[in-house]
Amino acid sequence: CGLNMTVPMGAIYGFIGENGSGKSTTEKMICGLIPTSGGSIKLYGKDYTDESVRAKMGVLIEAPGCFPGLTVFDNMMLQASNLNIPNAEQEVIKVLKMVRMEGAAGNKYKNCSLGMKQRVGIAQALIGNPPVLILDEPTVGLDPKQIIEIRTLIKRLGESHTVILSSHILSEVQAVCDRIIIINQGKIVADSSAQD
Repeated sequence: CGLNMTVPMGAIYGFIGENGSGKSTTEKMICGLIPTSGGSIKLYGKDYTDESVRAKMGVLIEAPGCFPGLTVFDNMMLQASNLNIPNAEQEVIKVLKMVRMEGAAGNKYKNCSLGMKQRVGIAQALIGNPPVLILDEPTVGLDPKQIIEIRTLIKRLGESHTVILSSHILSEVQAVCDRIIIINQGKIVADSSAQD
């Protein structure tokens, strides 16, 4: 029957499963990036395609959408402009501080480390303070120090946002999530607390 789940506001949910199990596909469907093959997705009691719902969601799927030759700050300003964010410069400075990237705002994106690029992607998802964040494998390819930094950031974000993230590494989701959903071939095979 596929996926059937309810994510309460303020939770950190983790999708775990092998590569190709359906984690990213599920996240892309929730975000409206690909159509569902059946069933329904509701956010805030409305269909997920509703524009008011779309505005309440910050997304990092795969890699941040940035122009390599532009600075971190300019890429962030473009994102703020795309979202029609009022007081864009103040908002960009605020989210760069949240992800501890304010000191690298003048760096060209192409010169950023992988960990810095992940922080920029999370900062882009945070613009406009959406209550729901969807993060697809936010620690992939990072070194151990960067993984710990991103874990700490996600835990901090979980204090004020609902977070749905995916990984194929159990220890990653256990480290930050309240609940873990194991997906196999597009179906939930387990849904339990991180402690269980």
